[in-house]
Amino acid sequence: MKIPAILLSFLKRFEVVTLVAIFVVAGALWSFVALADEMLEGDLGGFDERVLLALRTPGDVSNPIGGEHVEIAMRDLTALGGVSVLTLITLTVLMLLLLHRQRSSALFMGVAVMGGLLISNLAKTGFSRPRPDLVPHAVDAATASFPSGHSMMAAVTYLTIAVMIARVEKRMRLKVFYFAAAIVVTVMVGLSRVYLGVHWPSDVLAGWMLGAAWALGVWLLARALAKRGTIEPEGGIG
Repeated sequence: MKIPAILLSFLKRFEVVTLVAIFVVAGALWSFVALADEMLEGDLGGFDERVLLALRTPGDVSNPIGGEHVEIAMRDLTALGGVSVLTLITLTVLMLLLLHRQRSSALFMGVAVMGGLLISNLAKTGFSRPRPDLVPHAVDAATASFPSGHSMMAAVTYLTIAVMIARVEKRMRLKVFYFAAAIVVTVMVGLSRVYLGVHWPSDVLAGWMLGAAWALGVWLLARALAKRGTIEPEGGIG
């Protein structure tokens, strides 16, 4: 069976990795939309409540499981998704790229992170979901609940940073390490938000989906811009 000429031409233009990435972005966006739809219809209440209560001592919703040391650790972890920490880390990586004379890449990364922040704020404003009132909040939280801003911005920032550093890194094992570290931190930030009672689990899942889709989209755009010579090519430093 011969592959149609138009399909063969399309496959030649797009690498398999690129096609897979596009499907993953589409899947993440679809998952976010599905979660948002379920949330608006009120169908996530049972799931959200069961998970929140599972993280509390039976008979005492004010006491998270694991004891004081776990709660302190979760507060430390949740700070990794806060504006101050993310800004400091982003500026540090921007400086690293500038020191390696990756000026266009640094500008691109800065715009990508700020764009993710804008999308997060718009989504929160648009959905305006109240914070959980089922359990006491272990940390202060003022904005709307859906999607989780900490979870989304952790995904946007850490995964985008991993993308930009991996682009200028030649060694594959280090590329893998950057992405693995970014994923671990992103997951831990999201889990901490649920543990501390300031987000419903579905808020965090939505934040992860939207943030991951954004970061992967950034990677695809960076590849396209590099091929056109708009930003520096991959493997710029050793």
